[in-house]
Amino acid sequence: MKKKLIAEGFGTFALALAVLTSVNVDSVLATPVIAGLVLGLFVYTIGSNSGCHINPAVTAGLWSIGKINSKDAMSYIASQLAGGLVAFFVASAFIPGLSLGTDAESMMVFFAELIGMVVFTFGIASVVYKKAEGSASGLIIGGSLMLGIIIAVHLGSAGLLNPAVGLAVGSLSFSYVLGAVAGSAIGMRLFKMIST
Repeated sequence: MKKKLIAEGFGTFALALAVLTSVNVDSVLATPVIAGLVLGLFVYTIGSNSGCHINPAVTAGLWSIGKINSKDAMSYIASQLAGGLVAFFVASAFIPGLSLGTDAESMMVFFAELIGMVVFTFGIASVVYKKAEGSASGLIIGGSLMLGIIIAVHLGSAGLLNPAVGLAVGSLSFSYVLGAVAGSAIGMRLFKMIST
């Protein structure tokens, strides 16, 4: 279990740091593309070790469909949040005044995060239930994250889709955390319902 937790913590750190550093790029697509590529890479590098959740909301969604037990889910979430926190400290040391302005509490942000997360975790569930080709798992999951972020941003949120990334950017607002967790459970359950 120790190796899995290290993998989850490091993967979350890398994803959160990539998101934090991508906000300096002057492009609407920079963050979704970078986040999708990083997640896809980690699916291939640590997926066979820990499952590559690297997102507390994904872990909660997998727990909701019985793919991880409660004890392991809590350990994963603690490791992921630690990775997000370390990313915050590292990014803050290199990027003075780092802030994404994601403290918004609104139903619009909640539903934008929820819908983006449903799209993202629907793709994850296709891999979890082995309905997608295993060798394409990183492309499917990374692409699903990219699409989910794009949708969430266009619907009015920052497109975090990850409470650990929210922690890394200094925002654990209700709208971002609960939207991601609820969306994850819905996306996973929706795929399970139509495919099993």
